[in-house]
Order: sequence, then structure tokens, then C-alpha cells
Amino acid sequence: MAIKVLVIEDSAVLRALIAESINEQSDMEVVGTAPDTLAALERIKTLNPDVLTLDMEMPRIDGLAFLEKLMQLNPMPVIMISSLTEKGCDTTLRALDLGAFDYIARPKLDNRRGVLEYAEELIGKIRSAFQSQHKKSGAASRIVHHSQRKYSADAVLPLKHLSFSTTEKVIVVGAATGGTVALKTLLTALPADSPAMLIAQHMPEPLVRAFAARLDGLCAMTVKEAQHGERLLPGHAYLAPGNRHLILSRSGDDYTVTLSDGPLVNRQRPSVDVTFRSAANCAGENCLGIIMTGMGDDGGAGMLELHQAGVRTLAQDEASCAVFGMPKEAIARGGVDQAAPLGELAGQLTAWVSARGKRSFQV
Repeated sequence: MAIKVLVIEDSAVLRALIAESINEQSDMEVVGTAPDTLAALERIKTLNPDVLTLDMEMPRIDGLAFLEKLMQLNPMPVIMISSLTEKGCDTTLRALDLGAFDYIARPKLDNRRGVLEYAEELIGKIRSAFQSQHKKSGAASRIVHHSQRKYSADAVLPLKHLSFSTTEKVIVVGAATGGTVALKTLLTALPADSPAMLIAQHMPEPLVRAFAARLDGLCAMTVKEAQHGERLLPGHAYLAPGNRHLILSRSGDDYTVTLSDGPLVNRQRPSVDVTFRSAANCAGENCLGIIMTGMGDDGGAGMLELHQAGVRTLAQDEASCAVFGMPKEAIARGGVDQAAPLGELAGQLTAWVSARGKRSFQV
């Protein structure tokens, strides 16, 4: 049975592009379109779609107001189409808080390659949204096949465990689809004296700064966008900038941040595999690795490398994931010590810190 999609978009050109891209797929179809949210409300009732695409900047009732009403009355997977301006970033994060499944940046229609990449990304997110909604019913999975070359972390840095003597602890976290909500749950539950944390979250560049600022206002820890060369400090969480790999490095006894413009790994930059490998190289048993909700397999290979380096490794369990792809791959490869519900990950982290002592918390 095809995935039924309703496209809500006020631009006739973009509406046609989205519909054409969806209808080219054998496993999905556009059952209807709407030029505004008022028309969309009526078409949801009559067409009963599985997934919505929603332009957040709509006439009459705006996307946020529509989304809030929808999630109260008839929750369903929604993929937002957002401009990544300062205002657009705030709107996107608010929509994720309201229950939107995922987002995609509004494409530039004068760039053919960009349009093709946009269509491929949107199709993958529609499939993931549908699978997430139906995972408890046993609906068959649909896997997205890509034809382009897929690089491993070898393209950015070699796997080479380094000798070290410091006992300073560090946490590395990888996440993608659903990660904004999952990371907020994890970080707001952690105390201010938690070990330094590096976070590789698949996210476009303009959104990272807004997301870090939002988390910083909610958390006891300091949350910031990572900067090249800075020393890691306890009580700080460092988010990978958009389009840069986030690498844990050593400078004497200190951990530092290295940012890399190296090739995409698993079609991602930042790549979770790269961050995890860097921690396997230079942190060993003083590190804790966590892989969270996300589409695809990024982080699976890196999680196994962490495990083999003596790192304690945790995965978010299937029931609490928006998309179980990344944790599932890490578990299948044998790199996960324990899978736990999202709400228990912070407790697992603090228990690990307590068991290993708190000598590392002195700056």
C-alpha cells in the first residue's frame, strides 16, 4: 500500500515540484495538495493522509498555529518546509517541540542539483515518518537506496588508538532525526558538573546556533556551538557546527576540539562515525558513548570502535526513538553495551560518572 501524502504549500511551483518528486516513487503518492492551512484542514478529513508536508510560512493560519491545532486534534507525521533565517530557525525548533516529525530547508529553485538533492532528502524523510508512525503495528520497512559513493570515517581520520594518562572524562553523543527533542530530554536532566560532552547532530548550519542557544537557556550545563581549537571544559556541551566534522583531539593532558571540512561520511557532515572514532582514538575507557534516534546507519561503525576501545556505550531504545535506524545499526554491529529508554539515559550517564569518581571535574 502506497504512503499517502498531503502537500500543504502556498507556492504553486514548489507544490508541483514536491508532488512530482513524490509521485515518481513506487511506494508513495500525493493524495492531495492545499495552498493554505484552512484548505488543508478540510482535505485531511476527506483524504486521511499518512504524512503531511507543511510550509511553515503560510497565509491565513500560519504553520505553527496549524501544527499546534493538528497535534491536539489529529496527531500525524508532519515534515516542515522551513526557511533557515533567524526567524525560520526559531519557528523550526518550536515546531519540533510541538510534535513535528522532521524538517527540511526550503530549496533554491534556480539550482537543479540542489533541487534533486532536496527531492531525495524529502523522499527519505517521508518514508521515515511513515515507518515511525507504523512501527508498532509491524508495517513493513522501506529502505532508501542511494547510488552515490559512501565514504567511511577513514576519509577524515585514521583509526589509531593513542596512549594517554589523563583521567578526565568526556561524553560523545550522536543523533539525527528526532534528536532535537531527544537531546533536550537528555541535557536538561544532567547536572552542571557533568563531564564535557561532544554532540554530533545532523543539522543545517543556521539551525545549530539557535538550537544551542535554546538548550543553553534550559540546561544546567553550558551548551554552545563548538569552536575549532577550544579546550573542553567540564559542565559544557559542544554541538557540531553545521557542515563541519566534530573531532575530539588531545593537547597534552587536555581534550580539545578540532573541526574538519573533510569529505562527507555516510553522506553526512558532521558525521557521528567521525566523532566516535576520534573519541575511540584518544579517550578510551574515560569516555562514554551514546547513540540516539536517527535515520540511516551513521554512528554504527563508530560505536563498535568505541566499544572495542574500552568505552562504555549506550543506545536509545526502539520504543523511545522517533527513528530507530542509527541505534539499530549500532546494536546489530555489536557496539552497544546497553539499550535504554530516553528518560533513563541521563541516569545511566550520572551512574557511570559516580562509579568512576569525580577527579576529572577540576578545571
